[in-house]
Amino acid sequence: MPALPLDELQITQKDPKTGKLRTLPALHPERKADRYFVLFKPPPKDNIPALVEEYLERATFVANDVDWLLALPHDKFWCQVIFDETLQKCLDSYLRYVPRKFDEWVAPTPEVVDMQKHLHRSVFLTFLRMSTHKESKDHFISPSAFGEILYNNFLFDIPKILDLCVLFGKGNSLLLQKMIGNIFTQQPSYYNDLDETVSTILQVFSNILQHCGLQGDRTCATPQKLEEKGRLSPSDMPLQELKDIVLYLCDTCTTLWAFLDIFPLACQTFQKHDFCYRLASFYETAIPELESAIKKRRLEDSKLLGDLWKRLSHSRKKLVEIIHILMNQICLLPILESSCDNIQGFIEEFLQIFSSLLQEKRFLRDYDVLFPVADDVSLLQQASSVFDETRTAYILQAVESAWEGVDRQKATEAKDPLVAEDPNKVAATVEPVSQTPSHPENSEDEECMGAAAALVPSVSGVELDSLISQVKDLLPDLGEGFILACLAHYSYDPEQVINNILEERLAPALSQLDRSLNRQAKPDPTPLLTSRHNIFQNDEFDVFSRNSVDLSRVHKGKRKEENTRSLLNDKRAVTAQRQRYEQYSMVVEEVPLQPGEGLPYHGDDYEDEYDDTYDDNQVGANDVDSDDELISRRPFTTPQILRTRVSGEGQEDDYEEEEEEEAEEGAPKPDHFVQDPAVLREKAEARRMAFLARRGYRHDSSAAVAGSPRGHGQTRETTQERRKKEANKAARANHSRRTMADRKRSKGMIPS
Repeated sequence: MPALPLDELQITQKDPKTGKLRTLPALHPERKADRYFVLFKPPPKDNIPALVEEYLERATFVANDVDWLLALPHDKFWCQVIFDETLQKCLDSYLRYVPRKFDEWVAPTPEVVDMQKHLHRSVFLTFLRMSTHKESKDHFISPSAFGEILYNNFLFDIPKILDLCVLFGKGNSLLLQKMIGNIFTQQPSYYNDLDETVSTILQVFSNILQHCGLQGDRTCATPQKLEEKGRLSPSDMPLQELKDIVLYLCDTCTTLWAFLDIFPLACQTFQKHDFCYRLASFYETAIPELESAIKKRRLEDSKLLGDLWKRLSHSRKKLVEIIHILMNQICLLPILESSCDNIQGFIEEFLQIFSSLLQEKRFLRDYDVLFPVADDVSLLQQASSVFDETRTAYILQAVESAWEGVDRQKATEAKDPLVAEDPNKVAATVEPVSQTPSHPENSEDEECMGAAAALVPSVSGVELDSLISQVKDLLPDLGEGFILACLAHYSYDPEQVINNILEERLAPALSQLDRSLNRQAKPDPTPLLTSRHNIFQNDEFDVFSRNSVDLSRVHKGKRKEENTRSLLNDKRAVTAQRQRYEQYSMVVEEVPLQPGEGLPYHGDDYEDEYDDTYDDNQVGANDVDSDDELISRRPFTTPQILRTRVSGEGQEDDYEEEEEEEAEEGAPKPDHFVQDPAVLREKAEARRMAFLARRGYRHDSSAAVAGSPRGHGQTRETTQERRKKEANKAARANHSRRTMADRKRSKGMIPS
């Protein structure tokens, strides 16, 4: 008889109250054991004995309860899992409070390490058994009922699955892939939950931007409330607040990467929300600001800043890898696995996604360092014969333009966190079940070493001399070499150096140095021979740039002068020239001819016979003799002063002059008399008064203003005239001088 699934199995047992037999379903609340599961609490950050003892006691209770649960048979196990709320709270507390690799805590004691190892293994096996619907042929649950049990009793949800990936992914990835794949296969409703969770994850990144005062997120359109205070930028916020943001970002990025790495089938759900573009936009906005904020705080706690820089670099790498996982799962893998007829849609989606990321220059550079875009494009070109070369060239050109102003080879070869880290060394995962989780600092020290080194300030020159003088002013007996070594060890902080020297708390490496050590001169990195430049460089006698020199051209001392006779007898130049002219063959001597031979030089022989070809043509013989060209243009005329007067001509001229005189007498004769200026002024005044009269203005030129002498009284007419003058004085005298001057100047009467 085949075994029934657990959800259909019926169990017959005695009723503890009546003692009668009764039949119950195998999954029934009454079959649950009465056991209280203690909540888990994290280990103490400081190895205080009392706190360590308290933690070990509580962890022992939790470990014993979980081991008891694993030892239960199949039906009892599922009854306890489904109906015991304290068990679910215990497992949730472990997932929530167990330390991650990127959490801050000191090296635990060996007892704590052993206990964590035991708990880690037991909890993982518990979740693994909870995600398995068939343990054997006789002990199993039907798939449909299994999916309903998981979903309706909240045995698994998306936050739990994310924590499982980040905690148990390293070393257990294959088991986790089967485990999470079985959960999503048996209960597809988890895909809907994941779709709703993606918007929450995007809101997490949006909250980070808002908390940093970076309103660069294009998805956030909520206006700021009036009562809200303006957010501080990362450079202005307190160090503790900056630390919380970096830790929060590191936790989010690492958890998300671990989930997509374990369960890549979720990539399609993430991309429905345009996840690649929005994550790249967050990267471009937040990462440079956070890096700048950490670099500007070099005078604060250097150890904490170094730790924050490593975590931020780790987050950068995980963000880039998340987008690569999405691109690889959505576009590249289907192209490699599909036939040639079905890849055009995936190629088009790849081009669309990358086209939307081209404006994020910083992200493109970091992505191109880890995953060269040219390799992906080359893969697409090999997979498809029909390919949009224009869009591809545009994408590659945009990637190249993102590197403008940046040393590409230096960024690739340097110990950058994006290159130096091993992709297999995940900082936020745990060891395999059979191994003990190592201390987080050990793992982090292996990662991001290049980024941590960037925090050490590069001090040299005058600034370094100033720091040395600060220490030497207070401690003059110390040598500059010893002070320089101390400054380099303590990140060039003179106050910390002075404090540690006075309190005798120097590092062991510094304590062994001689305190009177002098400063050694730094050798010039460019030797004189390689840095010299002159007009003789790289010539035939430059022994510094070549190994062999023609010694025959080198003469020591003064050369022996030759006399005039030896110079004249030297015919080497003539011989050389003769040989050259012989090659031209300019002279042809007489060549004896045999009878019957032609004349080879007939065309070149000189003939002295007269050429009479054109003798019959009389050129210019019939032309009229012409004068000079200049004279023939117009006839010559004798000047009138030089002419000889003829009687007829004189009479005609006299007649013409008489006619001119008669015409002149008929015309009015000009009057050259100059009139009296006073008369002219009177005529002008009369014309002016007539003009004013036509305009309706009458000027009273009465002279009654003068009046009688002082002391004899004034008549009524005089008083009236004076009153009129006072009222109208602006129209005369000097009260309009500027106006009249401008008027004259505008008419050109006064040179300006």
